[in-house]
Amino acid sequence: MIGLLPLPYDTGHLSLPLEPGDNVQVLTPPSSNFRPPDTPEETVRRALESPLASPPLPELVRGKNKIVIITSDHTRPVPSRITLPILLAEIKKANPQAQITLLVATGMHRPSTPEELAHKFGRPVLDRVTVVNHRAEADGEMTFLGTLPSGGELWINRLAVEADLLIGEGFIEPHFFAGFSGGRKSVLPGIASRKTVLFNHNAQFIASPYARTGVLGNNPIHKDMVRSAQQAKLAFILNVVINAGKEIIHCVAGHPLEAHHAGCEFVRKITAVKAQPADIVISTNGGYPLDQNVYQSVKGMTAAEATAKPDAVIIMVARCRDGLGGDYFFHQLADQPSPQGTMDKIMATPREETVLDQWESQILARILIKHKVIMVTDPFLAGYIRQMHMDWAPTLEEALSKARAVKGADASITVIPDGVGIIVEQS
Repeated sequence: MIGLLPLPYDTGHLSLPLEPGDNVQVLTPPSSNFRPPDTPEETVRRALESPLASPPLPELVRGKNKIVIITSDHTRPVPSRITLPILLAEIKKANPQAQITLLVATGMHRPSTPEELAHKFGRPVLDRVTVVNHRAEADGEMTFLGTLPSGGELWINRLAVEADLLIGEGFIEPHFFAGFSGGRKSVLPGIASRKTVLFNHNAQFIASPYARTGVLGNNPIHKDMVRSAQQAKLAFILNVVINAGKEIIHCVAGHPLEAHHAGCEFVRKITAVKAQPADIVISTNGGYPLDQNVYQSVKGMTAAEATAKPDAVIIMVARCRDGLGGDYFFHQLADQPSPQGTMDKIMATPREETVLDQWESQILARILIKHKVIMVTDPFLAGYIRQMHMDWAPTLEEALSKARAVKGADASITVIPDGVGIIVEQS
């Protein structure tokens, strides 16, 4: 009898066939079985009632006319339909006259559409506030706030600078080069200018051994992000932690650095697992929305990279309903004769000349130099995937067959059902 292991794919799942006798390990973080004592709403309210290293939110909002809340865009599974109504109610209870603007932290992504905003926030929220998509390329909408530790210039959205109070709303999860998402990341790259983001994501920083999942100490990217939040005067954060089902299991509120640090430590405890080195590693991006393009799928590949044996085959499972995720990203791989060619060109690029999507291409090239990658994704992407020096398969069965053709029928296999929700630690 063949067992079936469900792997997240878009808004559903694909079934991975596991044959008897297979040498299969499954890396599932403790978060998948974590059950909070309270409902999601109670979890959020409890955090707001006991802020970390910060006065309570009602004290901060009193007398503040212009309040800006930085919030994540459509590419992030932040449960804002739960968090924002509670946050807005707290603000309005203490300061009914406050003018509230939601500044959507698009970073370098495209703006969220009206339909995506309605789906993410809910119509009741949108009817109560002003919503503005950050546009990183709009230099006229930015304000200069000084020089970062890296030497880069800090330019951020003027709405944040002109606010009487700046709040960040988001979530904390492992991040493949910033260590963790959330907190300071809402400012950089969330509402920073294109030139600031590009400098922060330069080749030398991405190549740092400290620019890795779950690492904050000595991480040069994180260091710039912290200074950005300080310069922007980010005053308060509300960050949740979610499980693989996108359910709120924890929440922190309060000081942007102290609360974020506490949230990161919680995430580490419930997502860290020991590597299980294997000949074939299968990973996902946890389904929609993070598996909506090839660009985002690189994140799940880094989890596989962390537990792959030398020359292992990586199978990446992602629907990619939005396609590649960027022409620059595609051409940086496809226009070079090999991944090494991509890497050589990127590493020769000075910090101040960093180009769009270079960081994602650099990480993918790093993986491809060491491993064969097979993507299980939409058939319309097959040709593009191959041009980017990867292989493509229409099904998990075919991907496994291709991988075993390289590594042998008895090859060891490690499966990571949610590659973006896990920290793989070396034994």
